[in-house]
Amino acid sequence: MSYGQGGPQSQWDPWKPQSQQPWRDSSGPTPDWAALADASETRNKRRRVLFIGGGVVATLAIGTAVAMAVVSANGDNNASGTPSNLPASASLPSDSADSTPSFAPTSAPPPLDPEEFIGSVQKDTAPLSAGTLFPGTQLTMGETVYKKGPTADTKKCASVAKGTLPNVLTKNNCTRLLRVTYFKDGVAVTVGVAVFNTEAQASKAKTEADKKGFVATLAGSGVKAFCDSGVCRTTTNSYGRYAYFTTTGFLNGKDVTTKDTKVFQTGDDLAEFTFRQIRRRGEAQASEAAQG
Repeated sequence: MSYGQGGPQSQWDPWKPQSQQPWRDSSGPTPDWAALADASETRNKRRRVLFIGGGVVATLAIGTAVAMAVVSANGDNNASGTPSNLPASASLPSDSADSTPSFAPTSAPPPLDPEEFIGSVQKDTAPLSAGTLFPGTQLTMGETVYKKGPTADTKKCASVAKGTLPNVLTKNNCTRLLRVTYFKDGVAVTVGVAVFNTEAQASKAKTEADKKGFVATLAGSGVKAFCDSGVCRTTTNSYGRYAYFTTTGFLNGKDVTTKDTKVFQTGDDLAEFTFRQIRRRGEAQASEAAQG
């Protein structure tokens, strides 16, 4: 006869914390420990499989989440190519001919011609004298320095000309004749600048002048008379309303020959300087007119 409690017998599971092993009478049958060990090993294997499978699922779930995040990020990166903060397409400027900047047509005025100002008495109004045309006390041309002698200014052009030149100056209405003398190493030159009202008159005077006509030399201020007789070298040229002449010779009265290069060089230097001075006169007046 047994005195067991009513109800079903409790099942003992060594892996469940609330299960209890039933107390049995020591006189009862001995548990089959080998069978119990086999059952326990089977359950352990089953639990390991479940744990491994769960790990795979978790990994897949995490991988899916990362992939979704990458796709979302790629979507944002793609937006950088077509930014959403740009104005609507209707407000974007179109590439058309109207978008090209336009400028009002402008053109710089042509530079004023200096010769235009020295071509007629109406425009050539700057002060004129032997001192303004031939300033200073000496002249340097290259490496040569010429000392400046006397100057003269007269409205009676024919009175200071020789040979055939007085008639030429009178016929072409010469209004004024300026003279200056330079000298160096026994050679002297007198430059005569004849002033006319027009360029045409000055050019005609140059053409009509011949070798038999010349400007009278100017002595004084340390320069004695020269070329009153004998042979001297003369030149004639014109620029604008000015015709200019040179008479060059030796201070000792020696005749000039073609071998006297010093005489030729002196005459050429002063003729060149005279041209430059007349040109500068025109440039100064042209510049002043442009600024005004």
